[in-house]
Amino acid sequence: MDKPFLLPPFVKTVFSKLPSYPGTFFFVNGLNLLLKKHLPEDVLARLEDKKLRLVVKDAGISFDYSWRNRAFVACARHAEEPDLIISSSVYDYWQMIQRKEDPDTLFFSRRMMIEGDTELGLMVKNTLDGIDLSVLSPEQVLKNLPGMQVIGRLVKPANDARHSSLM
Repeated sequence: MDKPFLLPPFVKTVFSKLPSYPGTFFFVNGLNLLLKKHLPEDVLARLEDKKLRLVVKDAGISFDYSWRNRAFVACARHAEEPDLIISSSVYDYWQMIQRKEDPDTLFFSRRMMIEGDTELGLMVKNTLDGIDLSVLSPEQVLKNLPGMQVIGRLVKPANDARHSSLM
């Protein structure tokens, strides 16, 4: 296992002063683009109108969002207390996405905090455990971004032509 690390304190100082909505807007669009299609219908039904907050402790940022009308949507911060709050570091979230750490280990080692509706938290944890989180890998993210297929088709012939001229 890699040695855990935290972002330098100045990152939290800077990021915590930024407005939360723009980041949350991009975060929920990422969830809708990459994760939504992998979530079972019963999970989505249970998430309906639940307010969730994902906190990145060492970055000083959080994302408030909900599942409404078949999509993740950004919520105004502090509008209402979230039903579920999950807090951890950038490193620990990244380890979880890569399947190098599981949420239970992070929780019991106190590197991840789960507050609020424990039944909802358990469902979210079990759902994340049950899906292939490689959909969140940088390669998959780039592959699934709108327009990346077009750019890839344009870049590939240019690379092919360059390589053939070198031979």
